[in-house]
Amino acid sequence: MTESVEETAGPAGARSPGNTPAPEGGYPAARLRLLQDEAPTGPDRRAALARLTDDWLAGLLARHGAAAGLSGTALVAVGGYGRGELSPRSDLDLLLLHDGRADAGALATLADHLWYPVWDLGLALDHSVRTPAEARKAAREDLKVQLGLLDARHLAGDPDLTAALRTTAYADWRESAPKRLPELHDLCQERAERQGELQYLLEPDLKEARGGLRDATALRAVAASWLADAPRGGLEAARTRLLDARDALHLTTGRATDRLSLQEQDQVATALGMLDADALLRQTYESARTISYAADVTWREVGRVLRARSLKPMLRGLLHGRTAGKGERSPLAEGVVELDGEAVLARTARPERDPVLVLRAAAAAAQAGLPLATHAIRRCATATATKPLPVPWPAEAREQLVTLLGAGTHTVPVWEALEAEGIITRLLPDWERVRCRPQRNPVHTWTVDRHLVETAVRASALTRRVHRPDLLLVAALLHDIGKGWPGDHSVAGETIARDVAARLGFDARDTTVIATLVRHHLLLIETATRRDLDDPATVGAVAEAVGSTRTLELLHALTEADALATGPAAWSAWRGGLVAGLVKRVAARLAGEPDTEVRGAGEPTAEQERLAIEAGRTGGPVLALHARAEAPTDAATGPETPAPAQEPVGVELLIAVPDQPGVLPAAAGVLALHRLTVRAADLLLLDPIDDGPVLLLSWRVAAEYGSLPQADRLRADLLRALDGSLDVPARLAERERAYARRSRVVLAPPPRVTVAGGSSDTATVIEVRAQDAHGLLHRIGRALETAGVAVRSAHISTLGANAVDAFYVTGEDGAPLTDAAAHEVAAAVERALQ
Repeated sequence: MTESVEETAGPAGARSPGNTPAPEGGYPAARLRLLQDEAPTGPDRRAALARLTDDWLAGLLARHGAAAGLSGTALVAVGGYGRGELSPRSDLDLLLLHDGRADAGALATLADHLWYPVWDLGLALDHSVRTPAEARKAAREDLKVQLGLLDARHLAGDPDLTAALRTTAYADWRESAPKRLPELHDLCQERAERQGELQYLLEPDLKEARGGLRDATALRAVAASWLADAPRGGLEAARTRLLDARDALHLTTGRATDRLSLQEQDQVATALGMLDADALLRQTYESARTISYAADVTWREVGRVLRARSLKPMLRGLLHGRTAGKGERSPLAEGVVELDGEAVLARTARPERDPVLVLRAAAAAAQAGLPLATHAIRRCATATATKPLPVPWPAEAREQLVTLLGAGTHTVPVWEALEAEGIITRLLPDWERVRCRPQRNPVHTWTVDRHLVETAVRASALTRRVHRPDLLLVAALLHDIGKGWPGDHSVAGETIARDVAARLGFDARDTTVIATLVRHHLLLIETATRRDLDDPATVGAVAEAVGSTRTLELLHALTEADALATGPAAWSAWRGGLVAGLVKRVAARLAGEPDTEVRGAGEPTAEQERLAIEAGRTGGPVLALHARAEAPTDAATGPETPAPAQEPVGVELLIAVPDQPGVLPAAAGVLALHRLTVRAADLLLLDPIDDGPVLLLSWRVAAEYGSLPQADRLRADLLRALDGSLDVPARLAERERAYARRSRVVLAPPPRVTVAGGSSDTATVIEVRAQDAHGLLHRIGRALETAGVAVRSAHISTLGANAVDAFYVTGEDGAPLTDAAAHEVAAAVERALQ
């Protein structure tokens, strides 16, 4: 008996054995012609490449097997190659099967004559040499080997050997499936946790991520077990689209890669005949969503079957005749019951006569934390196609939608199930434009449609704070609905939201409120983090846009839900405090109270005033460092939303300096030299005593690595930067050159500097949007100083890799700049950043 031999890659510098000719020119040339030919493509090209490779390998076995006088051998393709699907850079999965009677040396020589030509072509190879008994033993010990044998396909040699192996492989799999399917499920879940969900990743792994090709293969294995089967609708088409994308990726890169990187997406899209990278991602996400949904349904059915099988025979006998075939049904809502851990339609339910039933069933399932059975969804889908909801919707339909949206985290799987069967776009036609739409801003975690649902989930935890939870939840679902249209998505979204709200049956007043919330869903966060809250014009502009305290209350909750659903970089206790301070001021303005009665986030604290007085008295900078961690705000949590952990924010750094030219660039440069990342900052000009005005800089900073510097060292370097003995620009330039040498280039949009018209009556607001980088704030400060303007206040905000900074500037006379001068300053700053 020959020992099993298995390897996964060729030896370094592998060449054909000396007595074996190099790979014949015919196969490499034919392979190259096939891959360069524009037709065939897709499945046809994969099949053609597999056939071409089959013929080449069969010829090798026939020639060298006959020369060695060997019989009782077969060459078998397994895995992806076994399925007859070869992408341009796919590895070859091969098994040299033998009956155990061949001489070990002759068999090893034959294997060399098969493997080395493959390596000589630079192709990856997974290979083994086994008897049928050894193959079965390896399959019992290694699940991946067992799965590969399910796709075993005869290439050459003794066909009876291959046929017998296939028969026993399937028999072994079906016998062991009750034990091995949970192991396969665990592997799928572990891979999903490691690789993420393909349908939401900007650079997805087409094979390993959840919803990718590995999951599609796992579903084939489940079907082969005869225990459960995946929903077939669209599954094969989705798998084919992912394979096509991988083919194009291989041809574009010339590498065996499955990760769809940003820099390659446009080329892959072009190769597939698509408009652009967004179209490619959207199709990829749709395919992944189909596979993920099929996996969810299939694994749920596997669990149900295995639980039923785990009942002891005696217990099954006791139950037989009383509940066998019936199951325990618990009512959930009219026409909806719970059965075997799922929400299903009651026997008396008639979806074709009850168009609200689909929403009632979805709401009941979400409220009970149950999945909505696939057959129930499909019955409802068929019914809604023939008897849709009337427009406007009846009150019950609107209430059931609100109930579904208010179910918290349980809303997501029910919503995704409805969407997978096409019900959501049938109920809300405008949903089609945002479905699976990618968001290329790295701050965003989700696609547009999933973000909208996540915002509703977050809003459900805030419904106790508002007088109209229904308006909050619907506005949360619609706030980004305009992203499927050209132009400002808030402006487009207002029109769409107005139409959708009317479709849902809201009256004119409620429709106006929903439209206002969608139009201004970014107003509070942008104003609070980018505008001077002490400027009466800031509060007045927000009050005018909102119009009423009740709308303000809803907008406050929507702002928080939107930010929490965006990603970890979009919300913090600090941002929440700024928004809350703005809301308090605007509420006072709407109530007719004097602005002075409301203390805002931008007013100096007692400590800040003390530092300003000390700086004015001593004539030099005064610093204070406060290490802290932000606790989550109460509003960010709820019964359905797990409370986030404390958010480490490094330190709060306060600097008070007598007003003089160059303070802002000097302070920002010193922080950059000490490797402190500025997450947020505010600059105020105070006049606390007769010693003259003092600049107060309040920073939120964190060390890039290592410990935080001492305040004394920061103060010493700041003094040197102010008196010119420390050349900050030269030091930063030197560091940037060193950083560039050891870092890969990150493609980012160019910086944009604009004038925010109408934002203040007493100053001109220059807004800077740029990629966050070392010394960015220093460069902005120098550019403003060179332009000859005075910075009255500044509001620095960092969202992920993006910096959004607002500077309130005046001319030498202390007045706002003219329009022409303001645009000249903006252009000068933009040139400096480029």
